[in-house]
Amino acid sequence: MLFTLASMMVTPISAADAAACGPSAAPRTQVRPVHTYSIVARDPKTGELGVAVQSHWFSVGPIVPWAEAGVGAVATQSFADPAYGPIGLQMMRGGRSAPDALRGALEADAGREVRQVAMIDAAGRVAAHTGARCIAAAGHNVDAEHQFSVQANLMEKPSVWPAMAEAYRQSTGDLAERMLAALEAAEREGGDIRGRQSAAMLIVKGTSSGRPWEDRVLELRVEDHPEPLKELRRLVQIHRAYAHTNAGDVALEKNDFDTANREYAAAASLAPEIVEIRFWQAATLARLGKVDAALPIFRDVFARERRWVELVPRLVTADLLPDDPALLDRIRSQAP
Repeated sequence: MLFTLASMMVTPISAADAAACGPSAAPRTQVRPVHTYSIVARDPKTGELGVAVQSHWFSVGPIVPWAEAGVGAVATQSFADPAYGPIGLQMMRGGRSAPDALRGALEADAGREVRQVAMIDAAGRVAAHTGARCIAAAGHNVDAEHQFSVQANLMEKPSVWPAMAEAYRQSTGDLAERMLAALEAAEREGGDIRGRQSAAMLIVKGTSSGRPWEDRVLELRVEDHPEPLKELRRLVQIHRAYAHTNAGDVALEKNDFDTANREYAAAASLAPEIVEIRFWQAATLARLGKVDAALPIFRDVFARERRWVELVPRLVTADLLPDDPALLDRIRSQAP
């Protein structure tokens, strides 16, 4: 059965209500039928706040997940009004708890019975709402003790969100890993009755530095894929690898070649298929004088992508390799 926005008679949060929350919380007028399952959570150990979601809807990432370091996180879905994201964050930024912010946003929304929304604040206070007109199977599970909420609508069966909650409670690892476990549990339980299409994950730090680009721990989107959760897990793994690579780059800037080597090695172990990570690991080893260890890595890199051979002499002027023609020749001789 096809549901259209016109037939649902949905009224978004009004501009006046949004304005009362602050000038940055202006609503979006387009309401989208994003039926899905998601989780909002706070990691008590790190304070990190996150949202993860999967849906049979194209490009779910710009619609459902919202988060701000030191403030909170929001998931807005079902016949989703994205305005719940900025409005909820604005209210929590102003000092309101997540449950209070959610109540305020719902009171201002004439279409709340087709909404499904969850909010969590930086203190771990959490609340969720499943409107009476959300398409079955629909419901949520709020766990105040473990600081998360899972919510789902248009599911194959009503055991989906309880399975998500149990998977999150039983999982270990960082916040990304635990939220992935919740999403994967939903899929094993049947997931969205329509299938799957896109997924997203957003994680921010528990406190704000005032520099949003530094406070965003992870932001990944799978826009359209036959197995979005598998692709999301792959991207999380690559993200972890590049986090080590970035740390290696910072160490290089400080001429701390030992730390750079450790970070590049960690990155390479997580994503051995990415040639560039291996190249920088080899270059750092060579810079440290560990040429015998570097050469087999260079050989593997050049065998897979010969273009990296041309980059070797350019590293000299950046002081990433010594100005030693004999060394450069040894490195380039590893090319097939």
